[in-house]
Amino acid sequence: MATLAAVLLLVAASNAAALAKAVEYHSFVATPLSPHAYTAPAADTDEDLFGGSLAVVEEGAATAAASAVHFRVVHRDAFAANATPAELLKHRLQRDRRRAVRISKAAAAGGANAANGTRSSGGVAAPVVSGLAQGSGEYFTKIGVGTPATPALMVLDTGSDVVWLQCAPCRRCYDQSSPVFDPRRSSSYGAVDCAAPLCRRLDSGGCDLRRRACLYQVAYGDGSVTAGDFATETLTFAGGARVARVALGCGHDNEGLFVAAAGLLGLGRGSLSFPTQISRRYGRSFSYCLVDRTSSSSSSAASGSRSSTVTFGPGSVASASFTPMVRNPRMETFYYVQLVGISVGGARVPGVAESDLRLDPSTGRGGVIVDSGTSVTRLARPSYSALRDAFRAAAAGLRLSPGGFSLFDTCYDLGGRKVVKVPTVSMHFAGGAEASLPPENYLIPVDSRGTFCFAFAGTDGGVSIIGNIQQQGFRVVFDGDGQRVGFAPKGC
Repeated sequence: MATLAAVLLLVAASNAAALAKAVEYHSFVATPLSPHAYTAPAADTDEDLFGGSLAVVEEGAATAAASAVHFRVVHRDAFAANATPAELLKHRLQRDRRRAVRISKAAAAGGANAANGTRSSGGVAAPVVSGLAQGSGEYFTKIGVGTPATPALMVLDTGSDVVWLQCAPCRRCYDQSSPVFDPRRSSSYGAVDCAAPLCRRLDSGGCDLRRRACLYQVAYGDGSVTAGDFATETLTFAGGARVARVALGCGHDNEGLFVAAAGLLGLGRGSLSFPTQISRRYGRSFSYCLVDRTSSSSSSAASGSRSSTVTFGPGSVASASFTPMVRNPRMETFYYVQLVGISVGGARVPGVAESDLRLDPSTGRGGVIVDSGTSVTRLARPSYSALRDAFRAAAAGLRLSPGGFSLFDTCYDLGGRKVVKVPTVSMHFAGGAEASLPPENYLIPVDSRGTFCFAFAGTDGGVSIIGNIQQQGFRVVFDGDGQRVGFAPKGC
């Protein structure tokens, strides 16, 4: 009996070793959040963040040879003053909860119009930066508005359509980091007539009968609102490329969470979104790469070295792992994809069921969207629970931290450890597309003591959301011409 027991113990040990060996791991450098506050650059030093100028050049010279236009992109944290990274993260998660609720309400209402207030060759590009602390969006880009061009920081938002910015004279405006645009000083500004087809595309449109001027209003689920004149204007991109007669809201009455940014660049799929408006010239495709959410708090980010770009036009369609876009006939704005599974440690998680993540086109409920403005990926509750449990089991060698943090229920105490092994996580999409996430995209620091949390969450709101923490470092391609979404790793 003793011999049999010994054999059984050896077999069990061998099986355990085989299972442990089968789990795939990443080596993860555990860098806690800095406890120190940092000071944002002065408003007049945006140029250092974005690099280059928006000086207008002759359009033929600027665009004749261009196959795409680019903007630099930065995270909103670059404009936060005297705040610690932990404070910024707390505020970010609060904003994130509000945004997720807004999207879920739109899904329940059966239409994206409830979320954004809208009805439903060459290229251009611009820089992208992260904007964690000022406004409802997380990433900002800078464009020129009007003639001559006035620089304006704009929130990038794939979850809405209408392009708008604050305009003088302001009846009610929030603080922004650059001068408010004054349409009276622009030779290319044009009011939209109440009877114009552009005006009829607005869900929340109106008419100033005295001036025959079209009016717009966009109300967001978090209580933010913008209202004013609907107009057309020329936008100038990095390098001087110009796009004329872009329909946008010129907001004279604006309030809410849009601090620092001048307005919002709607990148959704609707008829008034920026990609749709420029499609005759540049096609319907664009891509972006989002820098690490913490890079803007570093000195390298302040010099612009950790910024990236958003690109419009044929040049935006990079080599990537593509999955088909899914059409929701009840929600024209959002970019839906079919998430078919998630792997942890190299093995598919059985409980992440495709049926829980599938869109029901008859009701517009369910499904998975890719969103630039939501930070944390949210999955239908059963799928999230299965993913979390699989990660906990594969990460059994890490010390669980008691309790959670904000919306995170799985956190680890990695204090004093420099490099740890963490299970791999990969997202699988219809058509064979895959996004293998680097560990910093799913295990994030939440304090300066070494607490790291699993950066996924569950939702009971119907629609699941792939957020920007999971997207960071990938070039995400929205190929509207090919009706597909792609993920290219290390795309910044």
